[in-house]
Amino acid sequence: MRLSPRRLLPLFALCCTIAFAAGCKRDAVEPVAAPAKPAPEAPKVDRDEFSYAEPDKVAITDLALELAVDFDSRTLGGKATYTLEWKAPAATQLVLDTRDLKIEAVEGESANGQWQPLRYALANADQLLGSKLTIEAPDRNARIRVTYKTSPEASGLQWLTPEMTAGKRLPFMFSQSQQIHARSWVPLQDTTAVRYTYSAHVTTPPEVMALMSADNDPRAARDGDYSFTMPQPIPSYLMAIAVGDLVFKPITDRAGVWAEPGVVDAAVAEFADTGKMMEVTEALYGPYRWGRYDILVLPPSFPYGGMENPRLTFATPTIIVGDQSLVSLIAHELAHSWSGNLVTFATSRDAWLNEGFTSYVESRIVEELYGRERADMERAIDRAALREEFTEDNKPLQALAIKPGELDDPDNTLTSTVYHKGAWFLQYLEEKFGRAEFDAFLRAYFDHFAFQSITSAQFRDYAKANLLDKHPDKVSQAEFDAWLYDPGIPADAPQVRSMRFNVVDSARLAWLGSGQLPPPAITQAWTTQEWVHFLESMPDTLTIEQLSQLDTAYTFTGTPNGEIAQRWYPLAVRSGYVRANPAIATFLQTIGRRKLIMPTYEALVKTESGLAFARDVFAKARAGYHPITTTSVQKVIAEAKPVAGPAMPAADAQAVPPPAADAPGAMPAADGDATRPAPEARTEPGGG
Repeated sequence: MRLSPRRLLPLFALCCTIAFAAGCKRDAVEPVAAPAKPAPEAPKVDRDEFSYAEPDKVAITDLALELAVDFDSRTLGGKATYTLEWKAPAATQLVLDTRDLKIEAVEGESANGQWQPLRYALANADQLLGSKLTIEAPDRNARIRVTYKTSPEASGLQWLTPEMTAGKRLPFMFSQSQQIHARSWVPLQDTTAVRYTYSAHVTTPPEVMALMSADNDPRAARDGDYSFTMPQPIPSYLMAIAVGDLVFKPITDRAGVWAEPGVVDAAVAEFADTGKMMEVTEALYGPYRWGRYDILVLPPSFPYGGMENPRLTFATPTIIVGDQSLVSLIAHELAHSWSGNLVTFATSRDAWLNEGFTSYVESRIVEELYGRERADMERAIDRAALREEFTEDNKPLQALAIKPGELDDPDNTLTSTVYHKGAWFLQYLEEKFGRAEFDAFLRAYFDHFAFQSITSAQFRDYAKANLLDKHPDKVSQAEFDAWLYDPGIPADAPQVRSMRFNVVDSARLAWLGSGQLPPPAITQAWTTQEWVHFLESMPDTLTIEQLSQLDTAYTFTGTPNGEIAQRWYPLAVRSGYVRANPAIATFLQTIGRRKLIMPTYEALVKTESGLAFARDVFAKARAGYHPITTTSVQKVIAEAKPVAGPAMPAADAQAVPPPAADAPGAMPAADGDATRPAPEARTEPGGG
C-alpha cells in the first residue's frame, strides 16, 4: 500500500522520536583515549624544508614588482626588486626559490645608486621544490633586482581563454600561490617564515582589469596600467594577482565584490552579510587591520573554495546557490584576516594554526549570524569528514603539530585534521575555560603575535603562560599536548548534536525501511546542510531502484549545488547508476574545484570501466583545469588499482536535462554561463 504524505507523518514522527533518543552520533569521530606519557620536548624552530631560502642569513623586507601580462604567450615578464636585511655578518649570498622561471638578469644596487650585474647560479630543478637560485652579493647590497619570465605552465597561474569564462568575451588569468606556488611566478624566499611589504606596477591589455592582494581601488579605470601597494608585511603565499573582465559592486563602504559582469549581481546578493560578518569578528577579536575586505569571484576552474588573499578573498562561484546556505566560506576567508594573515604558521607542518583557528572563528561567526543550530550542523558535517580521513597508515599526519620529515609535500596535509580537528581542539578549550575567558585569550593571542609567523611550540608556550597556568584545574598540560601531538581525537572531546539532523536521520531511516520518502512538508524546508547529511549518511551503495526513486523526487542528477553533487555522484558511481554518467561528465568538465570533483574521480577509478570513463573525462576537462587540480587528478588516475565493474557509457553521452527550479540548491544559470552548474562551503588547502 502506498502511504499518502498525511498517513506517513505518524510513522515519520515515531522515527524522529527514535532518532532523537539515539542522538546524532555520525557527526563525530570515535574518540580514542590518549596514552599517559611525559609532555614532549618543545621542538626547536627549524628551517622550512620546503624552501631553499636562508632567512636567518638575509631576509626580504620589501618587494617591488614590474609585471607585464601577455595572454598570447601565457607568461608574465617581470622584474622583482628586493630590499634586504642582512642578518648573518658573514653572509654574502641571497638564495631564492624559483620554479620554471627563465632568469634573464640579476643586478645589485651599489652605494651610489648604480645597478651592476651580479653573478648567479640556477640549480637543476627538483620536482617539488623547483630550482634554487643563488645570487652572489659580496657587497651585501641593500637592494637586488632579478629580471625574469614565467613559464606558460607555471603551477601558480592559470590562463583561461574567453570561452572558459562566464562572459565568453575576454581572457582571464589568476594566481594561486599557496602553499609553495608563488615561486612559479616570482623568484622569492617562498616560505611562511619571511614576511615582506610589496608594491607592484602591472601592465595588461587595456580591455581587462588587474587586481592584486593589495589596495585595489574600486574606482580604478580599466586602462591596462595599474599600481598596487601592500603596506602590511605578508608571507609569499598571500601574494596574488588576477586579470580579466572584472567589475566592482559594493556591499558596504569597506566591502564589495569583484566579478565578471554576468555574475556580480548574484554574488553581491549572496554575500550581503559580509559587513555583518566583519562587525561580529571585530567585536570578538579586535579591529580588522587590512583596510578594505573585497571578494573576487573567479571562474569555476578555481581549484579551491576560497583563498584568503589579504584585502581580496578569491572565491569559487560554486558557493553562489541563491539561498546563502554556503556563505560560511566567506566567514572562513574573512576569519583568516585574524588567524592566518595576521598570525601565520611558520612551517607547513603547523598548518592547523591557520586553518584550525580559522575554522573555529568561522563557526563563531556563523553561530552569531545564523544561529547555533546551523553552526552545529556544519560542525557535524566537518567532524564526519574526519571519520573518512583517519586511517592506520596516516597516523603521523593526524597530529596537529606534525613532526619534521613526516610531511612529503606541503599540499598533502590531512585536510580535515588541520581544519576540523584544529577547530575541535579550540572548542574543547572554549568549553573547558568558558567562552568569555577563551575569547579574551584569543583576542590577546592575535594582538601578541600580530604580523608574525609562529610554530605550534610557540602557541603551546603562549597557551601555557596565559591559559593553562592561570587556571590549573581546567586542562592539564598532558591533555593539551594530546591534542597537539597524538593521532586521532582525545576521548573527552566535546560532542555536537543537531536536532535538525535528527529529523533528517529519521527521514532516511524511514525511507530505507519502508521505501516511503518523507513528505514534501518536511523536505521543502531543508537547507544544503540537511541534504548533505541525508546523502552522507546513506549506505555505501544503494539499489538502482532506490537511486531512481531519490532522483525522481529530488533531481539530484544535474543539481547545480556542488556540495550535493559531490555526495550524489560518488554514490551513483559506486552503485552503478549509469543514468547519472552524462551529468557526471558535465560536472567534471565544468568545475575545477578539487573538493567537489575529487570524490567522484576517486570513486570512478575503482573499476576498470570507471577508470576508462575518468580518463576520457579528464582528457576533455584538462585544458580547463588549474595546474593544481590537474596534478591531483593525474595522481588518482596513475595510482588507480581498478577491479572489473559494470560498463560505463562514454563521457560525451547525451546529458540529462537540467534540474527543476525547485530541486535542492537549484538556481538560474548566470548570464552567458548556462552550460555549467551554478556557481567550498569550506576551504581546502589553499584555503580552504
